[in-house]
Amino acid sequence: MTTQELKNRTFEFGVRAISAVEALPKTETARILGRQLLHAGTSVGANYRAAARARSQAAFISKLGVVEEECDESAYWMEVFIAHKLLRRAQLKSLLAEANELLAITVASIKTARRRHRA
Repeated sequence: MTTQELKNRTFEFGVRAISAVEALPKTETARILGRQLLHAGTSVGANYRAAARARSQAAFISKLGVVEEECDESAYWMEVFIAHKLLRRAQLKSLLAEANELLAITVASIKTARRRHRA
């Protein structure tokens, strides 16, 4: 997968996270929890873009670490929404799967980058 494809995919993930938050019920709890997904979900793409522009291998690895954390956190908040019946599992199935796929891609990229950095 190219850098541009991942930029597009992480951007689209953030857009879809926004849509998920907008689908939440209009309660105080949903508003507060929704902000968490809004922050984490949109941060995935922003930090991936920053990683792609990193000036060093160490900076690249560091930024990808942030992407990893934000993907995982996004999945966590979606699981909370499901557990508290704020959204149905079916509504989040595709987005949650994308969070986990992006997480796996990011972890693999970090491992590869670390190997190259050590060499």
